[in-house]
Amino acid sequence: MDEFSNLKSKLLAEQVQDQLFRYILNTPVPVGNKLPNEFELGQKFGVGRSTIREAVKLLVSRKVLEVRQGSGTYVISTTPSDLDPLGLRAVEDKMALALDLVDVRIMLEPGIAEMAALHASPEDVKKLDLLCRKIEKRINDGESYIDEDIAFHSCVAECSRNVVVKQLVPIIDTAVLMFVNITHQKLTDETVRTHRAIADAIAEHDTIGAKTAMMMHLTYNRELIKRLIREEP
Repeated sequence: MDEFSNLKSKLLAEQVQDQLFRYILNTPVPVGNKLPNEFELGQKFGVGRSTIREAVKLLVSRKVLEVRQGSGTYVISTTPSDLDPLGLRAVEDKMALALDLVDVRIMLEPGIAEMAALHASPEDVKKLDLLCRKIEKRINDGESYIDEDIAFHSCVAECSRNVVVKQLVPIIDTAVLMFVNITHQKLTDETVRTHRAIADAIAEHDTIGAKTAMMMHLTYNRELIKRLIREEP
């Protein structure tokens, strides 16, 4: 009975860890900011303080949170260490990193979209369409769309039916996460338009259209990052 109870507590803490991480991303709680206390978080997620404590420990181990004695719990990264296969979270100049990441995406993702247009199944097309509509709804409602944005780019990669490309998905996910966090969703209109163009081209098996639409999407991203770098004090 004790073993079952411990297992149940562990699974609950893992679920709350996921909810807490999404809360950090979607609120958002910027890096350097303090989380609400255990009591408030417990009320928010409908669990006890001990479960919150365990969930926090899990995010501490993933280098998302840091507990400072006598002060509280702080967000130190929005990229968990296990979702950072290249160790990019240690890079201090996040703007320069975002530019480097989008440059790598430009090297990779137009070609991935081209392959996706060749190999996407009817089910893939439906999934991309659904993700486009979810992103548009979240943007129209003024909500964070980061999870759906990551899922869209991951889905395009999976549509390529290339085993190596699938292994690159975590790197693409890191890039999308970095971009959305830095730009604070400043390209919402362009995101809706270019995601739809990518999805439509893939649905039509239009390889050139898919490649061009992805290039346009990433070019918008790159130009915004460059402008933000120029505006830095």
